[in-house]
Amino acid sequence: MKLPKYGKTIIKILLIIFIIMNGIGFFHAYKFTHFSNNKAEKTKSPEKLSSFEKAKIVLFGVNNPKPKNIKFPSQKYQTLKLKSNKEIECWLIKTANSKGTVLLFHGYGGEKSLMLEKSDEFIKLGFSTMLVDFMGSGNSEGNQTTIGYKEAKEVKTTFDYLKQNGEKNIYLFGTSMGAVAIMKCINDDKIKPSGIILECPFGSMYQTVCARFERANAPVFPMAGILLFWGGLQNGFWGFTHNPTKYATNITCPTLLLYGEKDKSVSREEINEIFKNLKCPKKLHVYKKTGHENYLIKNKTEWTANISNFLLNRKC
Repeated sequence: MKLPKYGKTIIKILLIIFIIMNGIGFFHAYKFTHFSNNKAEKTKSPEKLSSFEKAKIVLFGVNNPKPKNIKFPSQKYQTLKLKSNKEIECWLIKTANSKGTVLLFHGYGGEKSLMLEKSDEFIKLGFSTMLVDFMGSGNSEGNQTTIGYKEAKEVKTTFDYLKQNGEKNIYLFGTSMGAVAIMKCINDDKIKPSGIILECPFGSMYQTVCARFERANAPVFPMAGILLFWGGLQNGFWGFTHNPTKYATNITCPTLLLYGEKDKSVSREEINEIFKNLKCPKKLHVYKKTGHENYLIKNKTEWTANISNFLLNRKC
């Protein structure tokens, strides 16, 4: 049976829309997972953009220059180049009579120098620290990021380095993407740290992509799924299975989970689900009037007390 003339027209229009949507998704996915080497200013957060700027992002994607180290440790430190899935750079800061070593992992669009203020707090508590540039960031190789998926191998590489050099008391600290990479590493590689501190991990890759569209007031369906499909394809993994909520079910070491109640990138429901799934001594602490940001800005005294209780008193 032949389609009416207008039926063929509708099919053509739908096909064109489908091609355009996938073209936009493909382009956005690449820019989301690959930092540029240009010196243009990084795109501001959606809340700070005008309607015109948001429209430009929908059409042309975000500008994401490769994050660069902006400062250096005030203490004596050693620069390490470690071979992982990519060559990654780390700073090792050793403390005299150290109680152990804390590995610090930054979030999406960050780099290791952004962890220095938190490193200083761990050092005050008597710990050595090791700050890590994930692949694509700082002085590590490449310009690619996979939002914690492939970065999990870099968590294992740095953990193994410390173990092989005689460190027995290793804690892992990660914020946002860094927290997710820690969770995936424990799930996949069964490493056994003394404990982990997780700041605002997302519940699933799909949820965090949806949150980005919502913050930009852009249509979530079907664009979030399209972007995730192409992003995974471009980077060699299936993004729909990148699921920290599920990773949590295989975490058995003591865990401190931290969250800001005003976070617009990660919902309280995601955090609650992760916390429920953790199979370990655990504690959830929520900071008032705080979003998806550096918790030391508004909560330094509270944050330091939470960390101290966890590391020194083993009170989750």
